[in-house]
Amino acid sequence: MHKILKRLFSRLFFVAVSILVQVIWFIGLVYLLGTRFQPFYVIQQAACIVAVLWLVNKRINPAYKLAWTILILSIPVVGACVYLLFGKSRMAREMERSFANATWASRHLLKEEETGRRELEETDLQINKQSVYLRDYSGFPVYRNTRTEYFPVGEQLYQKMIEELKKAKYFIFLEYFIIDNGEMWGTILDILEVKARAGLDVRLIYDDVGCVNTLPSKFYKEIRARGIKCEVFNPFRPVVSVVLNNRDHRKIMVIDGHTGFTGGINLADEYINRKVRFGYWKDTGVMLKGEAVWSFTVMFLQMWSVLTGSLEELKDIPPYSVHSYYTGNFENDGFVQPYGDTPLDHETVGENAYLNIINQAKRYVYIFTPYLIIDNEMMTCLCLAAKNGVDVRIITPGIPDKKLVFLLTQSYYEQLIDAGVKIYEYEPGFLHAKSFVCDDEVATVGSINLDYRSLYLHFECGVWMYRSQAVMQVKEDVLDTLAHSREITKDYCRNRSMPVRLTQSLLRLMAPLL
Repeated sequence: MHKILKRLFSRLFFVAVSILVQVIWFIGLVYLLGTRFQPFYVIQQAACIVAVLWLVNKRINPAYKLAWTILILSIPVVGACVYLLFGKSRMAREMERSFANATWASRHLLKEEETGRRELEETDLQINKQSVYLRDYSGFPVYRNTRTEYFPVGEQLYQKMIEELKKAKYFIFLEYFIIDNGEMWGTILDILEVKARAGLDVRLIYDDVGCVNTLPSKFYKEIRARGIKCEVFNPFRPVVSVVLNNRDHRKIMVIDGHTGFTGGINLADEYINRKVRFGYWKDTGVMLKGEAVWSFTVMFLQMWSVLTGSLEELKDIPPYSVHSYYTGNFENDGFVQPYGDTPLDHETVGENAYLNIINQAKRYVYIFTPYLIIDNEMMTCLCLAAKNGVDVRIITPGIPDKKLVFLLTQSYYEQLIDAGVKIYEYEPGFLHAKSFVCDDEVATVGSINLDYRSLYLHFECGVWMYRSQAVMQVKEDVLDTLAHSREITKDYCRNRSMPVRLTQSLLRLMAPLL
């Protein structure tokens, strides 16, 4: 009863009910006008046809087009209204312009060293092409002079975060999707407050939709009162808006421009198993030390400029400012390239980074993903790699965080297994990691899930690594995790009950909209 009452009086419940009332009112008004006034009914039908034709000609994923087309044509009034309210896969125009301006203002901060690029090209031309794509379409260059360290569980990453935060001398930047009160956030917050009082530049960005169940609506005021600068991405208000569809799903921690963390780990106790929710919570992350961290620094400052509406700071920072905060020599650990993805363009950088790795694999590709909700391009790529003799293995959770989403994930198993892809479920609990490793040479770790939201609707980030120490560490983690996972067979997929298979079919149809 206590949990029910808590949810009924939560901010999420209030906002959700407010939005639902607005949607019902809007649909009811349109429906009433259509039934009472014949000309308006004709306009409604014509608008549905125009919307479908417009959708068909848009440069978006075909599955996304199909899902919206079915909804609009099967329930014309409701479908068209819902599409008008939530169908856009891009941010509001103002946000789009602000982000473009921030990217332009920071271009001088992301100059690529020609010697590193030339060395990568001479080492492996095909691998170099993967890196060139990330540079040209995400805007972030490849670096040498960076050491990588991979962490197979959140507890280990958390301890390293605390250790590095205490060493900060100049600034700390944090950008996270979820923050929740508890041991992890409480410990970090105490350090941030101490550092802010000591005169360091300490800043926090959090996504309000991601934190709607964990933080109060005016949480940023509490943070600012502690001397920490704070901005909120996408404030969750009781007003219908297409912007609700887009979220800042990135996980970034930058310390003094030369030490950085990213991965799947948010700042909440379940990520370090201080709170048990879905069995053992396995998540992964990577620490960078060196010049590549500067890309994460700029990535954060771009978002900060968008949220504050000021570009002056980006314009005033000199190039390669990382050397202003660290005058020693960085270790040289392979090639390292942080990258970001946004819903503001027509380029699915996160998905294409994955596709490039799979397409160029010679021996194996191992994948961690909490959700396996893939489009035709990814399905074809994975199946073709397996048919060509590449050892493709995908590990998903054994205990789900969302049961319907897990059913949807499992609906993709059979086709993949038929093509030779090996699917495993992590038996101890929920696997939240987003990592790829290929041929003992390439790996990527970040925040990008294999689902439509991550690949098309969210701000995301990752780090691509070639012949770095972390590459083999990812592989070792996968092999260890396989020992605690069960392989899924064709019989398991084909022997599901009829209600389950029917539910999966319906979920597949609407997968791009979930």
